[in-house]
Amino acid sequence: MLKIRLTQTGTKNKKKYRIIAIDESKKRDGKAKEILGFYDPTVKPPIIKIDTERISYWQSVGAQLTEAVKKLLQHQAS
Repeated sequence: MLKIRLTQTGTKNKKKYRIIAIDESKKRDGKAKEILGFYDPTVKPPIIKIDTERISYWQSVGAQLTEAVKKLLQHQAS
């Protein structure tokens, strides 16, 4: 099953995240099928860039969103 989830990038105290489509069985930092956006919580206001068109595509082929990605999508929409 495919998941749309976050993967960590950046350094220890300056974490940034990528939103990726990946197989559920892969490790958190495993090879992604596609990078769909990024999230940088270290700046004020946080930077959220998400390709909603590609997320819609991946959902249409059966990918599931994690709770963290759902919250980011809601935050971006508002």
